[in-house]
Amino acid sequence: MDIATPVGIVVAFVVIIVSMVMEGGNPASLIAPPAMILVFGGTLFVSMAGGTMGDLKMSLGALKTAFTGGVKPAADVVPAVVQLADKARREGLLALEEMVKDMPDEFLVKGVTMAIDGTDPDEVRDILEAEVAAKKKADKQAAKFFADAGAYAPTIGIIGTVMGLVHVLENLAQPAELGHLIAAAFLATLWGVMSANVMWLPIASRIKRLSELEAQRMELIIEGVAAIQAGSNPRVIAQKLTSLLPGDQQPPAQEAA
Repeated sequence: MDIATPVGIVVAFVVIIVSMVMEGGNPASLIAPPAMILVFGGTLFVSMAGGTMGDLKMSLGALKTAFTGGVKPAADVVPAVVQLADKARREGLLALEEMVKDMPDEFLVKGVTMAIDGTDPDEVRDILEAEVAAKKKADKQAAKFFADAGAYAPTIGIIGTVMGLVHVLENLAQPAELGHLIAAAFLATLWGVMSANVMWLPIASRIKRLSELEAQRMELIIEGVAAIQAGSNPRVIAQKLTSLLPGDQQPPAQEAA
């Protein structure tokens, strides 16, 4: 589990509250149910209106992943693929049938299983690459939902502020109430801008990043399966896959050697 998103969002809100307290404000004054219902409810439903119910369901699933999920490092694939390649080189592809049963990576198992079944290498690559492309599209749509929410939220907040100011104008005969009413009106804009920049846009970026990392891992597996089918030397496979790893997962020079 990678906690960057929940920690980042919570700490951002804490920083905002602390700054408000330092300026002499009262954090309790930010709690405005009408404004929050308008901003969060309106944002959710207008974002939903721009897609399908399937998009909404998929996006909510991606939201859970954004907060609680993570991606296994692509580097973890290398030793597993090398082990499979070594056994296949010594005993043949059929010998991998028992090994793959205990492997947790479903994408790797799928690729190796097709290789064991004698599927043409080009077809194996095409099938696996099609799965990667489909995942990228799904993740892109989920990220778009929250990016759209980040675009809509400030405008929904402005709508709430205008509504509040209309209410202010209706009460000009009560000067003692004007300060409170104006402050309440502007809370909608505050929640719109704050939710967009502290929640929706970071969540969209998080989904995109997790998708990129997962795609990197899947693409590494595709190259590994292709190398296994080709009967390449396990040491050469290790060097090739290591060279494809992201910079932060590259082993030190002495280990790579």
